[in-house]
Amino acid sequence: MKKLLSYSLIVLAASLASCSNNKSGSQPSESDANKNPGATTGNNAEHKATDNPNGNSSVKLEQVFADPTYQLTGVAISAKGRLFTNYPLWTPSIYKYALVEVLPNNQVKPFPDAAMNSWKPGESGKNKWVCVQAVYIDDNDAMWVVDPAAPKLDKVYQQSNKLVKINLNTNKPERTYTFEGVTDEHSYINDVRVDTKRQYAYMTNSGTGGIVVVDLKTGKARQLLQNHYSVHSDKDFKFIIGGKELMQEGQPVKFDSDGIALTPDGDWLYYKPLTDTKLYRIKTEFLRNDTLPAQKLKGYVEDLGKFAVTDGMTFDKKGNLYLGDPQNSAILQISPDLKMTTLVKDARLIWPDSYSVSKDGYLYVSCSQIQKTPEHNAGVNKRTTPYTIYRLKLP
Repeated sequence: MKKLLSYSLIVLAASLASCSNNKSGSQPSESDANKNPGATTGNNAEHKATDNPNGNSSVKLEQVFADPTYQLTGVAISAKGRLFTNYPLWTPSIYKYALVEVLPNNQVKPFPDAAMNSWKPGESGKNKWVCVQAVYIDDNDAMWVVDPAAPKLDKVYQQSNKLVKINLNTNKPERTYTFEGVTDEHSYINDVRVDTKRQYAYMTNSGTGGIVVVDLKTGKARQLLQNHYSVHSDKDFKFIIGGKELMQEGQPVKFDSDGIALTPDGDWLYYKPLTDTKLYRIKTEFLRNDTLPAQKLKGYVEDLGKFAVTDGMTFDKKGNLYLGDPQNSAILQISPDLKMTTLVKDARLIWPDSYSVSKDGYLYVSCSQIQKTPEHNAGVNKRTTPYTIYRLKLP
C-alpha cells in the first residue's frame, strides 16, 4: 500500500509546495520537453482494460493466508517459497507483530525475531520495527523491509524511518539505511524496488510526495521530484469506491506517490500517486545521476496516460506490469506496449494492496480492506472478511 490514510495537513503542504515550485503549471515546460525528447508534457489518453483473452475463468484466486484480526499490507515470496507479510502500526489497539513469516496451517512467527517486533512507544526505534509498511525480496533472494516509523500515520518517530536488508540464509539484518536530512517528519516512505545489478534502491514517499533514491554501496540517499506533479495526487480526482467517495474526517482522501515498479532490466522506474489513474515512468539513469539539476530531471518524466487507481504494482520477468483495481475488485495486466487486460475480477479482492511474483510463476496479492476501515466510514468497521493473501497463476 502503500500508504492508506493521508492527513489533510500533509496533503495541503504537498499541494502548496507543488504550486510554489512549479510556476509554469502542473506540466513540464515546453522548453524542458524540447531539450529532453523522451519527456511528455501531458498525456490524457485513457487506457481501457479488455477481458482476459483466455477467459477470466482460466485465472483462479487461491487463498494462501488469512488473518481474522490484524490488518496486513505487504507480501513477499522468496525463491525458496517462504512467504512473508507485515502489519503497519495504524491502530495500536489491534497490533501484535510488525513483520512475520507465514507458516503452515495459517500460523505466523515474528520475523526476524520477537525482539525486533517488540517496540513500544517511548523506546528507541532505531533497531526495532516501529510501523512496517512494505516487504520486498530482490533477485538475489535478499529481503528489504520498509519502516516509515510513523505510528497512526502521524509524524516520523525519533527519525527512525529506515530501509533494512535481511539475509534470508541467516535470518539476520545485514544493513540499515536511514533518511535523516533526506525526508522530513511528515514523510511516509512507502514501498521499495531494488536494482541488484547497479546496487540502487528506489522508494516512494506517500506522505509528502517524492522518489527516494539510495546508493546501496555508499548508503547515500537523495529525495527527488518532490515538486513535480507526477508524485502528487490530482486534486480534482474523485476516488469513488463502493459507490461513494473515499473520505476521512469529512474530507476526500488523497494519497501521493505510492505504487512503484522496476522493469526487469532495471532501466525504467514506473510509479504513480494512488488517488488518480495516471501512470508515470522515468529512466533510472537520470535518477542515479546526482549531478543532474532538479529542473532538468523533471523534463525526463514520462506521462503514460490514464490507466486505473492502484495501490502497489510489480513487473514479471517478461516485462508485464501488474496492478490492482480496488474500485472493481480486479487485478490488471499492462503489457510492454501499454495494452491493459483484466486478468481476474473477484469480489474477494477487497483493496488489493501489494504484489510479489514467485519463481514458479504465481502472483501473490495481499488485500488490506482499507476502504472498509472505521477511519473511512465515520467510525464504523465495515470489514466483511479476514485480511487475506491470495495467489494466482500467471498466464
